[in-house]
Amino acid sequence: MDDDPERLEPDDESEEEERGDLGEPSVRVEITGLSLYTHHGVEEAEREVGQRLVFDLSFELGDCDATVTDRLEDTIDYADVCQQVALAAQERSYRTLERLCSAVADRMIDRYGAEAVTVRASKPEPPIALPVEEVSVEVWKEGG
Repeated sequence: MDDDPERLEPDDESEEEERGDLGEPSVRVEITGLSLYTHHGVEEAEREVGQRLVFDLSFELGDCDATVTDRLEDTIDYADVCQQVALAAQERSYRTLERLCSAVADRMIDRYGAEAVTVRASKPEPPIALPVEEVSVEVWKEGG
C-alpha cells in the first residue's frame, strides 16, 4: 500500500473536473413559520370562526441559473412563494390539513416547476379538549 499523501488526495480542482465530480448544484428553497389566518377544519364552527395555521415548506428546483448568474430574476422570489401559499390557504376552505397541504404543494409544482415539495401545516391552538402544543400534517409530492 502506498502511503504517499500526494497520491491519496486529488491534485486540485482540475482533477475533480476531469473525473466529472463537479455537477450542477441542487437548490432547495425553504420557508419556515409562515403564519396565516385561515378557515379550515372538520367542524363547521372551526371553518366559520377560523384559526391561525403555520406553514413550513421546502422544494427543490431543477434549474436555478442564479447559482451561476447571481441575478435575482434567475431564482425564486420568496415573497411570491409566501403570497402563493397564502392564496392557496385562503381562497377556499378545506376540511383536512392533508388536502390543504396537497393544494399548496400542487401550486408550488405548477408555478415554480418544483421537482419535489414538502408542505407542513400546523395548528398551534388545535380545538382539542386535551393539552396539546400543536397538531400538524406534512405532505410530500413529486413534480410531474
